[in-house]
Amino acid sequence: MATSYPPIEPYDHGMLDTGDGNLVYWEVCGNPDGKPALVVHGGPGSGCSTNVRRTFDPARYRIVLFDQRGCGRSTPHASDPATDMSLNTTEHLLADMERLREHLGIDRWLLYGGSWGSTLILAYAERHPERVSEIVIPAVTTTRRSEVDWLYRGVGRFFPEEWDRFRAGVPESERDGDLVAAYARLMEDPDPDVRANAANAWMTWEDAVISLEPNGKPNAYSDRPPAATLAFVRICTHYFSHGAWLEEGALLRDADRLAGIPGVLIHGRLDMGSPPHTAWQLSRAWPDAQLHVITDSGHTGSDTMRDRILDAIDRFAQQ
Repeated sequence: MATSYPPIEPYDHGMLDTGDGNLVYWEVCGNPDGKPALVVHGGPGSGCSTNVRRTFDPARYRIVLFDQRGCGRSTPHASDPATDMSLNTTEHLLADMERLREHLGIDRWLLYGGSWGSTLILAYAERHPERVSEIVIPAVTTTRRSEVDWLYRGVGRFFPEEWDRFRAGVPESERDGDLVAAYARLMEDPDPDVRANAANAWMTWEDAVISLEPNGKPNAYSDRPPAATLAFVRICTHYFSHGAWLEEGALLRDADRLAGIPGVLIHGRLDMGSPPHTAWQLSRAWPDAQLHVITDSGHTGSDTMRDRILDAIDRFAQQ
């Protein structure tokens, strides 16, 4: 979403052994003596883009990236139907982040990420506030069941034809029920064609939701390799059908735990899948956070949003 600095390569990388059969890919770029910053990718299940390295000044930041369980370069991959998804929950990811921090010998780090990444950032920061120096979130979500219901049902009022196709992707008996849970069940089907068809229908819907945005390029979600698509949809449906294993509204309720952590919340006014309401609620509950609503941006960003992100990260580099 936000790139400014030249492409760089990691100076260190590895596979973090979680102790339960999962290996989490991590890498570090930039200045080994710089300010630590952790990139928390979205999805869940998208994996970390190498372009995000370019969001940080490599002379001033020690930039840590990792692929959350089951996606990207982490193993086992969720595209493999044999991969045990019971070992992939919000609690597991929070523990992985802490294990990675300890492995790298970092005391405190800036957290950066949006969409699902913002949910994980908030959950981590509320659990470990003493380990967080600052937070920058573009595209605020907290993965409440109400937010998930809006994304996979409510916003269909704006895309009735596309949502009807999305709804038709599950068995007829489940079309008036919990569509996310129905897709989660399809992604566990032993038939690879069933899984592939469900994944493609899900990605087509994701494409539709961002299609009206200024930066919403065609096939933004569906234009992925088959394995990445299967992992993304399997992980998304797994998390969203369980409400990310978070009590409804818990991240907003416990935002007082973020007191003293400077934050910048950057949200697109035109984000139809994740309307600005959640960002506004969080800014009211977290007095140390500044909210910037970007009028020309949706979920996929804009030049204005990019500039705001880079400004926040550059400003925090001095602190």
